[in-house]
Amino acid sequence: MSTPAGTVPAVSTDAALTAATEHQLRDGSTVTLRPLQRSDADLERRFISELSAQSRRYRFLGQIGCPSDALITQLTTVDFVHDVAFVAVVAGEQGEREVGVARYSRSPDGSRCECAVAVSDEWQGQGLGTVLMQRLIAVARAQGIREMISVDAAENFAMRDLALALGFSRSADPQDACQVVHRLSLQ
Repeated sequence: MSTPAGTVPAVSTDAALTAATEHQLRDGSTVTLRPLQRSDADLERRFISELSAQSRRYRFLGQIGCPSDALITQLTTVDFVHDVAFVAVVAGEQGEREVGVARYSRSPDGSRCECAVAVSDEWQGQGLGTVLMQRLIAVARAQGIREMISVDAAENFAMRDLALALGFSRSADPQDACQVVHRLSLQ
């Protein structure tokens, strides 16, 4: 599935939430995107642990070392109504290996969601973040969410470039000068 940068294909909610889809990246490698499941706890733990310190800081807006059991449970408990998450996996010598993840969590009134995306350091620059975010945006639109936001470190230039390519606006976070808020209208 190939989509021009910044455009998000229309997709039914059911298909987007349940389907596993293959995507070819810029370097010719293929990843499978699928819904994150509770049984992916070990994949998620390994993925986070193998991110560089900078990538973990960008993803969690702070330093974390080895992710706790509570964090892994929180990240893999996804109801696909209030919280949605997709993983990008590749076949490895020991089974599946997670190389990227994107997720959002809805606001209490359901009108907005906050998203996050992370890609393994060695897989960055291949378009995987774009593919993950396009799927997340398509699902959010299909579920009637009106706005998607992402709070990011101001110096996270890769996220800045991704967000702008996808049509997000960017503004300073009024609560933290070291952060920015990316906003995307989904209407």
